[in-house]
Amino acid sequence: MPLLGRDGVNIHYEVAGDGPALILTHGYSATGEMWAGQVPVLAPHFKVVTWDMRGHGRSDYPDDPAAYSEEATVADMAALLDEIGAKEAVVGGLSLGGYMSLAFHRAHPDRTRALLIIDTGPGYKRDEARDGWNANALKRAERYDAEGLGDLSRASAEVRLARHRDAAGLAHAARGMLTQRDARVIESLPEIKVPSIVIVGADDTPFLAASDYMAAKIPGAKKAVIPNAGHSANIDQPAAFNTVLLGFLKDAGLMA
Repeated sequence: MPLLGRDGVNIHYEVAGDGPALILTHGYSATGEMWAGQVPVLAPHFKVVTWDMRGHGRSDYPDDPAAYSEEATVADMAALLDEIGAKEAVVGGLSLGGYMSLAFHRAHPDRTRALLIIDTGPGYKRDEARDGWNANALKRAERYDAEGLGDLSRASAEVRLARHRDAAGLAHAARGMLTQRDARVIESLPEIKVPSIVIVGADDTPFLAASDYMAAKIPGAKKAVIPNAGHSANIDQPAAFNTVLLGFLKDAGLMA
């Protein structure tokens, strides 16, 4: 089981294929297992990295709340690319993973070949809207504190696939990684100069407007809506999703 040591925190990751690097980041309370339907179709063309964010899955669950942050997550992503010897990568993710992919581009535009933004929101310009998001994130943390992992059978598909050792890491991640502190990511969208695609499930109602916004603000961005799919478009409709993804990567000249 590959582990990358990060200041005392072990990060679990998997690598498949041999080619240009492509890193996929999962959503909050999911794990890298959510990409099982994409790795086999990407690995013939890319060196595909999937991983578990700190506090999730097979990575470590540090006790220190300060170990969980947007900055730490972006640094983990950069360290994973360093570990596999990649100076740059196609960077993508779902939901929180998509937001962290945008944050990675903001911090490391020179290391980002392209962006895959899936069922994601870009954050908020207005403090009031961000405060509402953060209040919900803190409620999720409190629920994990009070109830443990609980019954995830009614969660979205990527969460149902996940296996976590305990709920403490998820609670810390909600407070430190799911909450947002400023508008830097959403304000960076017009500065993106790499090929980008925004993908959303047609039934992922909370993220439809955000997807429209990102597709409009990111210069030259492509947008795809996956029919009969919810928040986990890649799991709900893997064949349709993979066709869109591979088409974008091919058209952008990114496939080996």
